Amino acid sequence: MKLCVDIRKNTYYDSVALMVITKEIKKLPYVNEIIVGMGTDLNKDLADNLKLSNADVKNLTPNDFFIAALVDEEEDNAYENIINKVDELLNFKKEEPGGEDEYKPKTLKSAIKHMKDANLAIISLPGEYAADEARRALKNGLNVMLFSDNVSMEDEIELKKFARDKGLLVMGPDCGTAIINHVPLCFANVVRKGDIGIVGASGTGTQEVTVLIDRLGGGVSQVIGTGGRDLKSAVGGIMMIEGFKALIDDPDTKVIVLISKPPDLEVYEKILNMIGSANKSVVVDFIGGDREEIESHGAYSCVSLEDAAHKAVALSKGNPVLDYTGFTQTKNEIDALVERESLKFDSEQKYIRALYTGGTLADEAMKLLDKEGYAMYSNIPLSQDYRLKDISKSEKNTCIDLGDDDFTVGRPHPMIDPMGRVERLPEEAHDGEVAIILMDFVIGYGCHVDPAGEMLPQIIEAKKNARSRGKYLCVVGYVCGTEADPQNFKEQKEKLEKAGVIVMPSNAQAVRFCAKLMKKLN
Repeated sequence: MKLCVDIRKNTYYDSVALMVITKEIKKLPYVNEIIVGMGTDLNKDLADNLKLSNADVKNLTPNDFFIAALVDEEEDNAYENIINKVDELLNFKKEEPGGEDEYKPKTLKSAIKHMKDANLAIISLPGEYAADEARRALKNGLNVMLFSDNVSMEDEIELKKFARDKGLLVMGPDCGTAIINHVPLCFANVVRKGDIGIVGASGTGTQEVTVLIDRLGGGVSQVIGTGGRDLKSAVGGIMMIEGFKALIDDPDTKVIVLISKPPDLEVYEKILNMIGSANKSVVVDFIGGDREEIESHGAYSCVSLEDAAHKAVALSKGNPVLDYTGFTQTKNEIDALVERESLKFDSEQKYIRALYTGGTLADEAMKLLDKEGYAMYSNIPLSQDYRLKDISKSEKNTCIDLGDDDFTVGRPHPMIDPMGRVERLPEEAHDGEVAIILMDFVIGYGCHVDPAGEMLPQIIEAKKNARSRGKYLCVVGYVCGTEADPQNFKEQKEKLEKAGVIVMPSNAQAVRFCAKLMKKLN
């Protein structure tokens, strides 16, 4: 093997794009290992661990772009071919409405000069640089969607207080989903315009509610993200509160939905105390929160993300508001499906393995299964007693959030590139005691172009291998998206069903079906 290194000083590219390029170049037959990235400490450590480092790599700065590859020495022109392929992928441009010559500002200053009527900036930079750029945007009167993670808590608090004082929003850091003036931003779906406004501290949780509102015939006015730390006592729920106020004042919003894991106590009280003065219907899904406390303040509490969507649409249309805990199919149809599936397993099979790309969907799955008596081992457990000793190895009933930081070091989020789940599925399916594999498939802007198609070969192979061992593997899936999304909900669903996947209409229904099947097995 020969080490090839190419360094370009003071040249910046988006880290997610470079991770995807790394994956593509690694497919070349003569490439043993490769990193295409920026010279961050993380990437330099990764290069060292993969034996892709030398003195030049060690001296890189975060502003330097580099390619480091181990290639077969016998392959002629391997180095040149890799460089050419990387450049081809870097320079590849999809057709855009403005064409290839459309002006693309390289700095915030030039962007503001070019787009004088802009009022929002999306920032996706390494966390150590993101706060400074967000500060510049706020000083120029721009609202901020801060997609970057690894921004310090101190910077987050300072930015949000500064934004609040200027009457602006800071969505984030680590804010992945928003729909502003009907424009989907980052990880978001194409949904109908309507009178339901949402403030969400959870990306995939917010996506789940918006797509189900759409399927139920409702629509959204504004969808405001806050970032996952906003409801911590240190931050004080600044953006949840400011977003709530904005929706209260918005004449196009009739119903308000708040989505989050349970906030810290003092933040919880601040938000609930605002409900009485809203003069609008408020639906609160603090996942796992105190129902009585929420309802005592005049809000509608929820038993699932799907229930939140049902209640919001009912309020929007003036219909009765009821808990939704059932299935789209009839009870007889679900019972018959459970019976048919349960007869296919052998006596050893009894466990479920849930492999999620959406963290909130994984969290909801564990809470719903826990209520049915199935405690789940996880990398994000509900109880520390069920934290996996080794996140690469599942135990008994296990639910994995593959989008957690534990799994995304040096690789894209699984909603962008599901390769981590593709690699993990065979190991889970080969466990002779596993009966059910549960997976989400999140589509929409920012997500993989074909998440179902990417998983199909492994799903088909896993089911085939189970049959060869005299076993049966039940794969249950849920597609979070709409038919207007680029990947198309209907097409994704049909692909999975043709491969024998049982596709349910919501995450909650997928989990409830699995719980029914587990009870039958046990």
